[in-house]
Amino acid sequence: MPALRVATWNINSLRLRVGLLDRLVEALNPDVICLQETKVPDELFPAAALEPLGYPHRVFRGMKGYNGVAILSRVPMQVHEVEAPDWCGKGDCRHVAAAVETPGGPVELHNFYVPAGGDVPDRVANPKYGHKLDFIAETRQWFAARPGLTRSVLVGDLNIAPLEHDVWSHKQLLDVVSHTPPETEGLTAWLNAGFVDAVRHFVPPDQKLYTWWSYRNRDWRASDRGRRLDHVWVTPDLEPGLKSQTILKDARDWPQGSDHVPVCVEVAV
Repeated sequence: MPALRVATWNINSLRLRVGLLDRLVEALNPDVICLQETKVPDELFPAAALEPLGYPHRVFRGMKGYNGVAILSRVPMQVHEVEAPDWCGKGDCRHVAAAVETPGGPVELHNFYVPAGGDVPDRVANPKYGHKLDFIAETRQWFAARPGLTRSVLVGDLNIAPLEHDVWSHKQLLDVVSHTPPETEGLTAWLNAGFVDAVRHFVPPDQKLYTWWSYRNRDWRASDRGRRLDHVWVTPDLEPGLKSQTILKDARDWPQGSDHVPVCVEVAV
């Protein structure tokens, strides 16, 4: 049965790090690449620089200096016809969806960049935290209103490490934004609205697993104080076809690399 390899990466500025995408392609050989924090308005999207990669099909939504999402594909795809809301009424380019053509029929692919949420886990003192909680509540409600969703994949920098072993210290990070109970409960509710955690399908929940290491930690590999902020989910009908997952940890050492590393899942379609 044909398989689709989907990679997701918070590139933290597409124009700054476009030269690293060839490394991603060499290491993972994905059919589809989903990027977050592209930080480029649509009219300045670096299409010419991407040509040599061999991903001619692209959908993207971007803005100057912040946020931005893009999907690059070797196989034909179109912007998905499903009408998603303007999340939280912000118009801030945090979601793009595509219908990817495969031999078994189209796959609905969602690429999200969830708000980081600031530093203080208090809705009143920190409106960014409130925005984050509202965002994941709204996405959960939207997917829950689409019961029976099939042949769908959701990826992205969801900016939440939901499980105890998705962070280097569960106890120390319980009051740190990205692992607070309101966030982890909200993300789990979104997941349960119609998806399966494709990476944890392969890696048991009692094993440590990270995709992000702070720039503030110079010797990040030795201290290994990471968090699993980047995710790949699939609808339950695709779970039996899951073939592999890869977290490209070595990408954290790429020159001028992102603080996130690429995550790739292969699934029969």
